[in-house]
Amino acid sequence: MNRPIRQLHVIRSLAPEYGGPAQLVRQIVGTYPSLGMIGEVACLDAPGSKFLEGLEFPVHALGPAWGVYGYSPRWIPWLRANLHHFDAVIIHGIWQYQSWGTWLAMRGKTPYVQLTHGMLDPWFKRRYPLKHVKKWIYWALAEYWVLRNARRVLFTSNIEQNLAPESFWLHQWNGAVVPYGAKSPTGDPAQLQRAFYERCPELKEKRFILYLGRIHPKKGCDLLMEAFLRMADRAPWLHLLMAGPDPTGMRAKLEARLRAAGLHHRVHWPGLLTGDAKWGSFLASEAFILPSHQENFGIAVAEALGCSRPVLISDQVNIWPEIQKDGAGLVAPDTLEGTQKLLEDWTALSAKERAAFHQRAKDCFDRR
Repeated sequence: MNRPIRQLHVIRSLAPEYGGPAQLVRQIVGTYPSLGMIGEVACLDAPGSKFLEGLEFPVHALGPAWGVYGYSPRWIPWLRANLHHFDAVIIHGIWQYQSWGTWLAMRGKTPYVQLTHGMLDPWFKRRYPLKHVKKWIYWALAEYWVLRNARRVLFTSNIEQNLAPESFWLHQWNGAVVPYGAKSPTGDPAQLQRAFYERCPELKEKRFILYLGRIHPKKGCDLLMEAFLRMADRAPWLHLLMAGPDPTGMRAKLEARLRAAGLHHRVHWPGLLTGDAKWGSFLASEAFILPSHQENFGIAVAEALGCSRPVLISDQVNIWPEIQKDGAGLVAPDTLEGTQKLLEDWTALSAKERAAFHQRAKDCFDRR
């Protein structure tokens, strides 16, 4: 009798604040039993971290990790002692120890694939040129070899794959484009919305557009706020929900700008939304917005579509061609003018036109 395939996913952190990569790993490994497979996760989180409780798959927390790089002396010894249990390893992310440390531990013993999660997008080189010089050293000594020796380097869109070689002239890998994966809610929509309104009662019976993600310059949060300030008088009923963690302290600056304009009561900051409250925020909203400067996929974009909510996105979200082709949302440049146009074009729609967008959003999710 053949034994089930057993795979190990390695990632810096499974914390919800880690964003799309952590969510993807949770979703993928959670589906393994239905496929007759076994999935486990090794991460650099501290053992006993609260967000690891209740997961339905084995997690080997080998932290706490040291510093931004995420070094842990437990990582390589554990991998060397346990790699023989697994048929393959999936490495998530680059530039941190879970990538280089895993490669050092394997040394050709176990086949592996690498997901870069958009971290080779040339936007980072343009936005942080000094940091890119330091990355060149690490790339030539370490990360390049991890990607070169991978069975596959996986990208989540054709655009992401085509852009990746532009970051470094030294590049050689065996690339492939694969679906990223996203799910839609399965619970009672009314109950999910009730869970959301328990977190945000001030939005009950309000019309709002949802932003869900890190409050961060890369995501275009400053553009969104300025665009909202520019057109708020023309849509006095419109509210914004800015749901997500604030790792850089950007929120305080944005709130100060809102208070100065007398509009702080129309923008709401519930922090990180998870579980039923997160799904309820999609269902209660009119649309989802993401004016990001760089997004290899945007899992929240796909989740919004799964909730029948159209997406207002920049043309730097790499699945924008599919969104535009299916009429599942609006697309504009990642500029202040482009973000303002997204808001203006959406608020100008009639109820009938908005309903048609909702249907096309769900059709897009189901089809793709």
